[in-house]
Amino acid sequence: MKSIARRIAEELGVREEQVNATVGMLDEGATVPFIARYRKEVTGSLDDNQLRNLEDRLRYLRDLEDRRSTILNSIEEQGKLTDELRKSINAADTKNRLEDLYLPYKPKRRTKAQIAREAGLEPLADTLYGDPTQDPEQTAQAYLNAEAGITDTKSALEGARAILMERFAEDAELLGDLRSFIWQQGQLKVTVIEGKETEGAKFRDYFDHVEPLKKVPSHRALAILRGRNEGILTYTLVVGDSEDDRRQPHPAESRIAARWNIRDQGRAADRWLSEVVRWTWRVKLSTQIETDLMAQVREAAESEAINVFAANLKDLLLLAPAGPRPTIGLDPGLRTGVKVAIIDGTGQVVGHGGIFPHAPRNQWDQSIEQLARWCREYKIELIAIGNGTASRETEKLVADLCKRYPDLKLARIVVSESGASIYSASEFASRELPDLDVTIRGAVSIARRLQDPLAEMVKIEPKSIGVGQYQHDVSQVQLSRSLDAVVEDCVNGVGVDLNTASIPLLSRVAGLSQTIATNIVEFRSQNGMFRNRKQLLKVARLGERTFEQAAGFLRIASSDNPLDRSSVHPEAYGVVEAIATKNNRKIEGIIGDAAFLRSLNPQDYVTEQFGLPTIKDILMELEKPGRDPRPEFRFASFEEGVETLNDLKPGMVLEGSVTNVTNFGAFVDIGVHQDGLVHISALSNTFVKDPREVVKAGDIVKVKVMDVDIPRKRIALTMRMDDQPGEKSEKRPPANNQRRETAGQSSGRNQKASPKADQQGAMAGALAQALASARKDGR
Repeated sequence: MKSIARRIAEELGVREEQVNATVGMLDEGATVPFIARYRKEVTGSLDDNQLRNLEDRLRYLRDLEDRRSTILNSIEEQGKLTDELRKSINAADTKNRLEDLYLPYKPKRRTKAQIAREAGLEPLADTLYGDPTQDPEQTAQAYLNAEAGITDTKSALEGARAILMERFAEDAELLGDLRSFIWQQGQLKVTVIEGKETEGAKFRDYFDHVEPLKKVPSHRALAILRGRNEGILTYTLVVGDSEDDRRQPHPAESRIAARWNIRDQGRAADRWLSEVVRWTWRVKLSTQIETDLMAQVREAAESEAINVFAANLKDLLLLAPAGPRPTIGLDPGLRTGVKVAIIDGTGQVVGHGGIFPHAPRNQWDQSIEQLARWCREYKIELIAIGNGTASRETEKLVADLCKRYPDLKLARIVVSESGASIYSASEFASRELPDLDVTIRGAVSIARRLQDPLAEMVKIEPKSIGVGQYQHDVSQVQLSRSLDAVVEDCVNGVGVDLNTASIPLLSRVAGLSQTIATNIVEFRSQNGMFRNRKQLLKVARLGERTFEQAAGFLRIASSDNPLDRSSVHPEAYGVVEAIATKNNRKIEGIIGDAAFLRSLNPQDYVTEQFGLPTIKDILMELEKPGRDPRPEFRFASFEEGVETLNDLKPGMVLEGSVTNVTNFGAFVDIGVHQDGLVHISALSNTFVKDPREVVKAGDIVKVKVMDVDIPRKRIALTMRMDDQPGEKSEKRPPANNQRRETAGQSSGRNQKASPKADQQGAMAGALAQALASARKDGR
């Protein structure tokens, strides 16, 4: 049996010693971000994606080993563990295979077969199976047992049949063969439950749907499973015409017969044995195999959906920040008014209120004047507008404000508000903003998202950010684990300002728990700003081990040590000192001196503790210390006069932001309160296997409207400008394809770009574009 390390090494295509070294560090409590950045010599430079995959496989294989041990102990306690069985169990490489081998020995309630054995009918079953020339009725006469309830040959033969059925159905090799056969040959047949047609209209594309089981894509599988859970759809697995004529033997029956060497040669017991095979499939195995295979489909679909969610979440968390600019956040509303939050460049709330520009109050001019006063008083540069109800109407208000008061030089940006209401009502928000109403907290969150999306969105449970594909239908444990890993990687990839970071942001830093993050903030409030990284060791419960994991990801902009502003780990400060000393330079002087740093030979500074990969990383970091890996800030400009579905016309070319990317295409916010779908086949004029090869959440794109289905609130878009609405072209997917793939789909509310579009931030080039426009207009 291969070791866990060897299996993982083969799967990842790396050396076994790399895996062993990584596993050792993980077991000691090291985090993936720390290992990926600061232990490259130990791991052979495995990146964070490889390390996450390694961590996942390690968890699965260790669970497998625990289960294997439990099964071996159970069978051994029963006195039934043979050398051959032990060998088979040790060789099992999946949980399914393990459970198949364990099935005959698994403790279970008394079955019909067990009752039959207790009644002495196992010899009858063995006789008829071993010698089919025996007549079943005559042979059964010898096994009548009134005390055991076997009063006639019918009940005797039923008992013998139950024994053989259980024997056949617990054959691990047969189970594996049948799963493989049905997987390869099976069709998933979906129909609507009679009388549910109207109630389940959103699933109508599946009312009579058939496709090969092994080819069902994840989004379609989850839609079908959701339809079944909601009592709208039902499904079954069919092979050939086996479901059309149940009088005909199912193809699986011949495989059962072949496995157990049962052939109809006209002998006395052949027909009876054929019925045993038929019953084995119809009664014992068909449902079990269908359940197993649909579980396999679900597992694969969930895994893919989680990967999609994680990829979109990463794109959103790494949106370009507008930076420390005074900002007004507007949480739009109609009857209840627009909630206003004013924050300074550090994200602190310096004012708040409400305006009522829309019906029924219609205080348009008063609202503009109030906003203008706030903008002058607090020197506002940006206005962030939530993209929910009344977003376009509120954007018009701000546009009018900019037109009336060009001297304010404002930039207006529409921001995704997914999850803002959840944050507003959270326990953390009530502690962070105790004096503010829940509705105002939402406006604060919208404003802060513009300044720094990552710092604000970490305050929200990742599942609530709204970029998932059927996120409520997948394993919540796996989803949370995956999304937490994404958040951790993003936070540590960007780095955290130790003196301004919130508790939620600090708790995502490698090695820091919620408790330690809270202690850091309390220490900061009691002792003032951190002056250097060493002070962290004075924080309660933050010891040397935690310091090692976290220090490199924490920045101190005003530190008395310039290296504290970078991602150079404190353990490697001596390397930088050696570089400075050897070249008769001061540390402050070499930081940012690209020409000097590039002239150095990294090999000259390699030590026993720090290898070449680390030295190269240090030199790169010294060249641009604390650099932000996120893209330039940009934003989408929505078309004036296009505010609802009714305003859309086929052929319109609009700018929008990609809010969500799925396996079948990308959802784009074009400012009408309903995202449109660019099907995967309409993303580019060339073949696209994965939509994320072309676009990602947050990109700014130009799209053409191809079709608008107002009753179903569906918008079909294309990024191929030569496509024409209504044209019959093989390049365009059929309309029902789009609808089918979006059945039950819930998209988030974000933004994105075209094949040639810049793969940049989601809140997009807003600032640069808006300020450039302001300068052009003389504002």
